[in-house]
Amino acid sequence: MNQTWDALKDHHAAVEGRPILDLFSDGSRAAAFTAKADGMMLDYAKTNIDARGRSLLLHLAETAGVAQKRAAMFAGAKINETEGRAVLHTALRNMDTPLVVDGTDVTLALRDTYARMQGFAADVRDGRFTGQGGKITDVVNIGIGGSDLGPAMAVLALAPFHDGPRCHFISNVDGAHAADILRGLNPETTLVIVASKTFTTIETMTNAETVRLWMAQKVTDPAAQFAAVSTAAEKTAAFGIASERVFGFEDWVGGRYSMWGPIGLSLMLAVGPEGFAEFLRGGAAMDAHFRTAPFAENLPVLLALVGIWHNQICGYTTRAVLPYDQRLSRLPAYLQQLEMESNGKRVAMDGTDLPYHSGPVVWGEPGTNGQHAFYQLIHQGTRVVPCEFLVAKRGHEPDLAHQHLLLVANCLAQSEALLRGRSLPEATEIMARKGLSGAELDRQARHRVFPGNRPSTTLAYDQLTPFVLGQIIALYEHRVFVEGVILGVNSYDQWGVELGKELALALQPVLEGKTGTEAKDGSTAQLAAWFRS
Repeated sequence: MNQTWDALKDHHAAVEGRPILDLFSDGSRAAAFTAKADGMMLDYAKTNIDARGRSLLLHLAETAGVAQKRAAMFAGAKINETEGRAVLHTALRNMDTPLVVDGTDVTLALRDTYARMQGFAADVRDGRFTGQGGKITDVVNIGIGGSDLGPAMAVLALAPFHDGPRCHFISNVDGAHAADILRGLNPETTLVIVASKTFTTIETMTNAETVRLWMAQKVTDPAAQFAAVSTAAEKTAAFGIASERVFGFEDWVGGRYSMWGPIGLSLMLAVGPEGFAEFLRGGAAMDAHFRTAPFAENLPVLLALVGIWHNQICGYTTRAVLPYDQRLSRLPAYLQQLEMESNGKRVAMDGTDLPYHSGPVVWGEPGTNGQHAFYQLIHQGTRVVPCEFLVAKRGHEPDLAHQHLLLVANCLAQSEALLRGRSLPEATEIMARKGLSGAELDRQARHRVFPGNRPSTTLAYDQLTPFVLGQIIALYEHRVFVEGVILGVNSYDQWGVELGKELALALQPVLEGKTGTEAKDGSTAQLAAWFRS
């Protein structure tokens, strides 16, 4: 495998200054560097990966054991080695296929929980579950991290399919978040979902207590309008939540991979059980593609290899996710967690230091908003930022089709501009036509030069539906898996989130004046004293 890494670096050094546009000279480039699956198209032709580079990248995936690790994951092997757990979020969207783990068919319990979710969602949506003030009109989901980012992103993404109660999300322990969400809601017609596997997450449980006090202002039995997504039956019972409104999930479903199951209850309430089933079907379709398509035609594998090429080989440290789909405005934040919490590691599986950088910084905003914000740096800045565009062929507003056409035009234009750029002679000609000459012509022209030769990919799909959203999320999940296998890291633990939480618990009594600052560094002690004064 090290030989392949070295060969990739040598190849990159040989082609680094080559114009990507030159790769299109024979007319076959676009088709040869495009892959499709179930109506979805990934175009990675606007990268500096050529046939030789792709061959080396595919060999890297093969020698890293991606196929073997993929089979182990889907079979329920404990590939999360640091926690001794299987990684089976894929089972949540493939419940009809029996899967035996430690002697038990885990799909039996999954189907039972899923059926209870469907029944509860139907009862809420149809008015059979009334709460204590008539039909439920609003749902408040309280969670953080994977218990919030996934469903919040998906509910917004599938707004055209909403025919249930309005969904709201509280995550931040900052009291302003709860206050702003609850303002204008009626406790009597609000259902609250507390999403915490252990029912101990400090931010979530603090917000749950706040919302319960708010509920108590108008409702005799606040807990009767609470549901829980948790495996801590004793704690949910102590909170007062009836067992029929508690939906658990196994420890082999990580938080950031969990919205396919009970964490997605708010989404099911918004779009209905059938809409949620379509979301699962989209994820299952991408699973099938990932498991069966040859690497050279496999969307998750190819997207991962593009990421490896740009980050580990080219040294580009960030990745911009740019959905030209307003309803995917929370997708970049969702992918920040999915990718950076999964592959933001510094040691390999065996505990040794990585010999290369791990995952990139993932960020982004929807187009066209981003064009009027940070695209300046992407086009003319000194650092190269690989861009990942997402765009639908059709929108959901037929009477605004002209606006969708403009949206698509902007998306395609941005990737073309990144590819082509604008040379100094071209800029000089433009400014000369404006009447400039001499030194001022040269000065003004230089400000209008675009280096170009900046890489991008485009993921295109027909329309953002529950099925397509399922495809997109599963695509990125498997992309993270492939990159993690190649890098040799555990993509399914997240020890990096622990230290700060531990120190926060220790600092709370300091801020309350119950303990001193003797054990703290000078800066932390000074800040604590200022807040305590």
